[in-house]
Amino acid sequence: MVKDLGALTRAAKNISRRKVRTFLVVIALGFSIAIMVSIPAGIMANQESMQRMTENFANTITAMQEEINKTATLIECSTNPSRGMQAFRPVPFFGGMNETFVDETIVDEIYSIEGVKTVIPFLEKSSSEYISEIINTPWGSRTVYRPAYTIMGVCLNSSIIASYPILPTNITDGEGLSEGDSGYILISSNLTSYFEAYVGATVEINGEPFIVKGIFESANQPRTVYMDISTAQRITGLPGKVSRLYVYVVDVSYSAKVADEIKVMYPELYVTSYQDRLANLQRMQEVYTQTLSSAESSIAQAQSTATQLIIIAVAATSLIVFFVMLYSVRERTKEIGILKAIGFSNWNVMSQFMIEGMLIGLIGGVAGVIIGSIAAPFFSSLLLPQINLFGGLQRTQRPFQYPGMVGAQSYNVATLSPQFVFLALCAAAILGTLGSLYPAWRASRISPIEALRYE
Repeated sequence: MVKDLGALTRAAKNISRRKVRTFLVVIALGFSIAIMVSIPAGIMANQESMQRMTENFANTITAMQEEINKTATLIECSTNPSRGMQAFRPVPFFGGMNETFVDETIVDEIYSIEGVKTVIPFLEKSSSEYISEIINTPWGSRTVYRPAYTIMGVCLNSSIIASYPILPTNITDGEGLSEGDSGYILISSNLTSYFEAYVGATVEINGEPFIVKGIFESANQPRTVYMDISTAQRITGLPGKVSRLYVYVVDVSYSAKVADEIKVMYPELYVTSYQDRLANLQRMQEVYTQTLSSAESSIAQAQSTATQLIIIAVAATSLIVFFVMLYSVRERTKEIGILKAIGFSNWNVMSQFMIEGMLIGLIGGVAGVIIGSIAAPFFSSLLLPQINLFGGLQRTQRPFQYPGMVGAQSYNVATLSPQFVFLALCAAAILGTLGSLYPAWRASRISPIEALRYE
């Protein structure tokens, strides 16, 4: 027992006596162990991202189907394609879009079509004020300019407000607009700092003062100011003009027929019906399915790559310890002879070298954990293929919109959990012990007489 305890002490002293070599070996082992633990952490991060993407996909499709069912009798007619119901319409990056408008007499004309129940006009106009934003592109960062906000003129008729979703409902402060509120506005929360506004504050828009009646949660939605449509027409210099219509039919069976008639009567309008939304849903399902398939393939490839890298890291760790201990046995042949000459058994000699290997491996494991804690994201992203994912999903206030792809990519950052740290230390100690097994056995087989003669 005393000899076994002395073996641990001698092993520690032998390691400390060769500080430079031990340091270099520990650094080499540290990087090997860091790679060994970073790879599983990266795989786990990818799997979590995949799971999140699958959940987002299911939630998105469910939400889209619910929105489509709710708006089965709605046909949206817009003068501007990017503001319609198409799921993949582009958002302008430079300045305002080429906005067009039609005369509001179109309301009565569409209302006369058989099967039409209600026609609700809107005026949507970008502000003349601009803000600058920095965006990242494949060619670097650049500054772009966007309209500071969008003016949304709505029909403040009490029966329409009560029956149809024309105004935001997620009011966080104040209250919504009602009939007769010609001097009041409802603003999105992402405009409060721009206007330095609060409920009850007076805000000037196009030279005319308005009182903020309510603030609604904007999340990732456009910066929008809601007001009475006649007021919006006046302050924008667009009297009698509209840019969008909600056309509600009496029954979903009329949807396709009415939509086709509107397309023929007004070819300048972008018309989206219940059937169009179903087609959009089908296209989005196909896109998501392809993305999931691609992600699953990437994860399978990553797992295959990870297995190969872990095998390489394990082999590298074992070989480093093996050659270090083999050299140490050769270097300390005379010392081994002295130990055996004073009564140390083969097992005593063997255990000492195995303990040295285990300690070197354990110290390397600690270094690997430290390196991995800092560089795990780097190692996993460098060595493993990344997965293209859809980002977070947001719902909008407009009844014809539904969650879509807000982000092109989304990754979980690889981090070392306590379980990985524990496994890394255990693996390092075991590999250190196994790597020193043959050199230790070889040391135990050295004859004392031959060892004492060794120069």
